[in-house]
Amino acid sequence: MVRLNNMEFYAYHGCLESERREGNRFRVDFAYDYDMRKAARSDDLREAIDYSAIYEHIRAEMEVPANLLEHLASRMLDTLIARFPRISYAELTVTKYNPPLDGKVESSSVTVVYA
Repeated sequence: MVRLNNMEFYAYHGCLESERREGNRFRVDFAYDYDMRKAARSDDLREAIDYSAIYEHIRAEMEVPANLLEHLASRMLDTLIARFPRISYAELTVTKYNPPLDGKVESSSVTVVYA
């Protein structure tokens, strides 16, 4: 399993006008699996799934506003699976810091899974 942990972004997701205007901090965690035996034997990036390309894809998706974390996470995972079809399993979590709630809440998050 390969993991990209704690990718941080400032983005403009949310249902409230203030969220879309002011933005917020978000974290994305992505874990994926694929048959990595060739990459492990060859030590050749061409045999691996290049996680710098995955990061760039996630970064670009974070720039497209969404109302719901559910939509954002599902959209990101769907496009990652389409772009990298060798992925056999994946988990993607989007976390929003300081969600606009009437109380102290550090974060809210949504996790989607492809299996």
